[in-house]
Amino acid sequence: MEKQSLLLKNIFALMTDPDKEIQSGADLLIEGNTVKAVGTNLDVRADRTIDCSGCTVVPGFVNTHHHFYQTLTRNLKAVQDAKLFDWLVYLYEIWKNIDAQGVSVSSTLAMAELLKTGCTLTTDHHYLYPRSFEGDIMALQFEAADRLGMRFSPTRGSMSKSRKDGGLPPDSVVQSEDEIIRDSERCIRAFHDPSPFAMHRIVLAPCSPFSVTRQCMSESAALARRYGVHLHTHLCETIDEENDCLKIHGVRPLELMEQCSLVGPDVFYAHGIWFNDEELDVLARTGTSVAHCPASNMRLGSGICRVTEMLKRGINVGLAVDGSASNDSSDMLGEMRLALLLQRVKYGSSAIKASDVFRMATVNGAEMLGYDRIGRLEPGWAADIAVFDMTGLQYAGSLSDPVAALLFCGYNHQTKYTIVNGRVVVDDGHLVGADEEELAARANEAAAALLRKGGLQ
Repeated sequence: MEKQSLLLKNIFALMTDPDKEIQSGADLLIEGNTVKAVGTNLDVRADRTIDCSGCTVVPGFVNTHHHFYQTLTRNLKAVQDAKLFDWLVYLYEIWKNIDAQGVSVSSTLAMAELLKTGCTLTTDHHYLYPRSFEGDIMALQFEAADRLGMRFSPTRGSMSKSRKDGGLPPDSVVQSEDEIIRDSERCIRAFHDPSPFAMHRIVLAPCSPFSVTRQCMSESAALARRYGVHLHTHLCETIDEENDCLKIHGVRPLELMEQCSLVGPDVFYAHGIWFNDEELDVLARTGTSVAHCPASNMRLGSGICRVTEMLKRGINVGLAVDGSASNDSSDMLGEMRLALLLQRVKYGSSAIKASDVFRMATVNGAEMLGYDRIGRLEPGWAADIAVFDMTGLQYAGSLSDPVAALLFCGYNHQTKYTIVNGRVVVDDGHLVGADEEELAARANEAAAALLRKGGLQ
C-alpha cells in the first residue's frame, strides 16, 4: 500500500523540540507514519495540505498515568472532599460493578478527551478485575483505541490484597498471584508490539504497596523483564501510604520496591510526592522515572511532587492526568498548565519554564513508555502532532511567544487538528473516530447504570 502524505503548510509557530528555537513560516511534511521533512516553502505535492498559518504546531503529548474507567464516577459529591484512602474505600463499592460496556465507553471517553487536548500517546492503569466481569478488559481497551486512532500503551494492572488481607478493595475485585501472572503473560503475548512506532504495547503494573503482596510485585517484575516490557505502580502518593508500608513491611515504600526489583530505567512510578533526599538520589542512580499528576495531587490534597528538584538531579519526569475521579478531567494541556504553576507555588516564579513542561509532556513521557523516536518533530520521528488555532480571543495579545502561550493563556484547550501515526484523528476540532454527542450520551447512561448498581440512584 502506498504511503499517504500530509503537508502542514506555512506554520505560524513550530516547536520541533522543546530545546530548539521556535520556527515561523515553516512547512512540515508527513509520509506514512513519520515526519519526512521540515523546511520553508517545501516544493512537494501531498495527498492533503492543511493551512497552519494561524496555528501553533507541537509534538503530540504523552500521558503517563490514568484510570480510564473512572470517567464514569467523576465529581461524586460524597468524596469531593475526601483524602485518598477514604476516597478509594467509598468508590470501590461502585467500581466493583463495572461491566464490559462500562470499560468500553469509559476508555473511549477518556481517550477522546486526551486526543482533543493534544495527547497522542497514552497509557492506562486498569487494576480492577471484578469476578463477575464478562469479557477481555485489555481487548476492549485496545478496540477503543483503534477506533479513535490513539497510540496506546496500557498497563495490565493488578490487586491481590482485599480488606481481609489488610488492603482497601472488596474481595470481588482482587485476584490471586497466579491469576495475575498468568493473565499478565497472556496480555503481553496477545497485545505487546516492541516495534519502534507500535500502536499497541503492554506495561505490567501491580497497583500499589498497599494493594498487592511482595510476591505479586516480585513476580510481575520478573515476568516483565523476561518479555522486555516496562513496569509501573503508584508510589509515595500520600503519608498514609508511607505509614502503612512502615507498619506492614518495616520499610519505606521505595525500599520495598528495591527489595521487589521494581526500580530501574524500565520502571516508572505515579505521583512520587513523598520521596526524601536519599530516595531522590536512588531514583537518579537507578534511572527510575516519575509520572507527575498535579491535578489529582491538588484535588486529593496529597501534596506537591518535588519535580524541580527531580529534574535538577536528572530524574526523568513525565506528566499525567491521572484518573478522572481524582482529576475529574482528561485535559492534557490543562495538566501541563497546572504542572507549570504548581511548581512555582513551591519553588518560586523561575523554578520551571514552559520548555521544561513541554519536555516532560513529550520526549520524557515517551521515554518512560519505552519509545525512543516519539516526542520531537524531526525527520524519521513519529508523526504525532498537536495543532492549536491561535487566532481567537483566548490567545490575543500573547503571540510574542506562541508556544508558551498554550500554557500561560487560553481557556479552551482543544486542538484544531491532532495527528497520530500520520493520521488525522481530530479534524477541524472534531473527533474522526467517534460521534461526540453520541459518546457523551452513552457515557452518561453507563455512569448512571454504574451508580444504580452501587446503590446511589
